[in-house]
Amino acid sequence: MEQQSQHRANLPDAVLLQPIVATRSSFYYLALALLGATSFAFFAWVWQLRQGLGVTGLNVPVYWGVYITNFVFFIGISHAGTLISAILRLCDAEWRRSITRAAEVITVLVLFFGVGSVIVDLGRPDRMLNVLLHPNFRSPLLWDVCSISVYLTASSIYLYLPLIPDIAMLRDYGGKYTRFYRILALGWSGTDRQRRILHRAISVMAVLVIPIAISVHTVVSWVFGMTVQPMWHSTIFGPYFVVGAIFSGIASLIIAMALIRRIYFLQDYLKPIHFNNLGLLLLVMALLWFYFTFAEHLTTFYGNEPAHLIVFYSKLTGPYAPLFWSMVVTCFVIPVALLSRARTRTVTGTVIASISVNIGMWLERFTIVVPTLSQPRLPWAKSAYSATWVEIGMTLGFGATFIFLYMLFTKFFPIVSIWEVQEGREQAVPEVVARVRSYMPGTVATTGQSEG
Repeated sequence: MEQQSQHRANLPDAVLLQPIVATRSSFYYLALALLGATSFAFFAWVWQLRQGLGVTGLNVPVYWGVYITNFVFFIGISHAGTLISAILRLCDAEWRRSITRAAEVITVLVLFFGVGSVIVDLGRPDRMLNVLLHPNFRSPLLWDVCSISVYLTASSIYLYLPLIPDIAMLRDYGGKYTRFYRILALGWSGTDRQRRILHRAISVMAVLVIPIAISVHTVVSWVFGMTVQPMWHSTIFGPYFVVGAIFSGIASLIIAMALIRRIYFLQDYLKPIHFNNLGLLLLVMALLWFYFTFAEHLTTFYGNEPAHLIVFYSKLTGPYAPLFWSMVVTCFVIPVALLSRARTRTVTGTVIASISVNIGMWLERFTIVVPTLSQPRLPWAKSAYSATWVEIGMTLGFGATFIFLYMLFTKFFPIVSIWEVQEGREQAVPEVVARVRSYMPGTVATTGQSEG
């Protein structure tokens, strides 16, 4: 055991194994607090199951509230990992190597909470089986189930494949769970053939997962867009939801990176350049989000449909105006102000912008769901909606459980891909130099071919 510890200490990236081999007391204190919040959420759910959905703020006609808001929000955050990681891999962005795994874990975990939000909204979890037992192929709800299931499967595979070399490293250097790692390593020995197969498999999954990820939030938007409800029945909802999902996904990734960087002392792996690059991506998405939001509301205004204008003005000047304008400030004003200048596009600046974006994106989902339902087209009385302690408790519990599971992952697997970082040192630097030289004037391309 002493030899194994010494061997680990001599590794060039031994700090990445430190969270696995050593646990500080603060980890247990935080885990206990998070489990407390999870227990409270479980109590709230049991209370709802016993008493019915009447303990929530849901009513006629506002039959969707915080739960469906959480569903759309969590599914959106899932784009933080698989989609962003796949795009960066395919683009051969070398700075991706330290951040891809942190991103991919978010996707796999958060999808469970998106689905969980729908289950608790049903009131009776057993009714979920009706989608499978009595499928309606014309219903976007069935499309949701299919697309999310495929997305979860593809994302899990995409997370697992790059984990294999690091799992084999944990197997070889010993520890508490050697047998567990031996099973998961699938006989990995690091041969050239195995590496070629692994790279090919990761590339194939990266290509496949991009359209799957985009389809997921497009289908989520169709749940709204296929209705004839005011300000839902819109053809722009597909790209609008996808842009919003990527927007909140990048923000979530930045927050996760900052916490990992600080807690596990990974400043040498998650550098300011990573936050700068992701901050620029976040800035682009903020501008895209504003464009789609402005276009959607401008179309409604010029359309001048009375039913749509009622919802429109309830958001801009009515009871939901504070939430709407808070959304504009947090999703556009604050991130653009911070990220448009290199001076404020620091680690701290990008984190503040990201927290602001996630608050704003949750408000955006809420202002899409509730104002439309509170202004019914059917002969029902208008109704206000406010969340009860049950809904708030379950929302906080979902967040706490996600953080706990993320922490638990870091106790079993390196949150930064060790083999990819090592590969970057050994292979990527000369490859990047050769690639740059190939398109600089006065040099010959790497293929050795020249025009003329």
